[in-house]
Amino acid sequence: MGAATYHRGLLGRGDGMTQLRSAEKVLYLDFDGVLHDDEVYFKRGRGIYIKTPGRSLFEWMPILDELLAPHPDLAIVLSTSWVRVMSFNRAKMHLSPSLQERVIGATFHSRWMRNTEFAALPRGVQVAQDVRQRRPAKWFALDDEEADWPAWCRDKLIVTKPSMGLSDATVQEAIRAILLSM
Repeated sequence: MGAATYHRGLLGRGDGMTQLRSAEKVLYLDFDGVLHDDEVYFKRGRGIYIKTPGRSLFEWMPILDELLAPHPDLAIVLSTSWVRVMSFNRAKMHLSPSLQERVIGATFHSRWMRNTEFAALPRGVQVAQDVRQRRPAKWFALDDEEADWPAWCRDKLIVTKPSMGLSDATVQEAIRAILLSM
């Protein structure tokens, strides 16, 4: 539910449950355009839905589960707008149980900044701020937004195509390669 595709405030705010726990190896995970098609919307009475015909929410999540299975020491930090829009716990609950177990926090911390200030920051800046605070030894990010990432972070970003996400074999290979290098 990127900046152009969600309705601010309709689902609630982040609940401050985000933990600033650290881990040696971290994946910063976006949802839209990564775990499913990017055309995600929210409408009262209908809830969250994908506008693209034939697509479903989290349809590519099993791919991530499979890619991460050989790497049990990899933690996940949610870098998705879902946390800001619906809360950390509600966003996390959309993941599979095995991915939920890996989640140690999110880039959005409702206690640290006003929602509008955080939303105005480019995704790469949001991730960079969290990396500076959390200080993982090794990390990478999966996101379909590549604009405005700080230069020192760009080599850690695996960019997905908004309509293909993790279904793209090239992205899967890039993930395997970065996981092996960690």
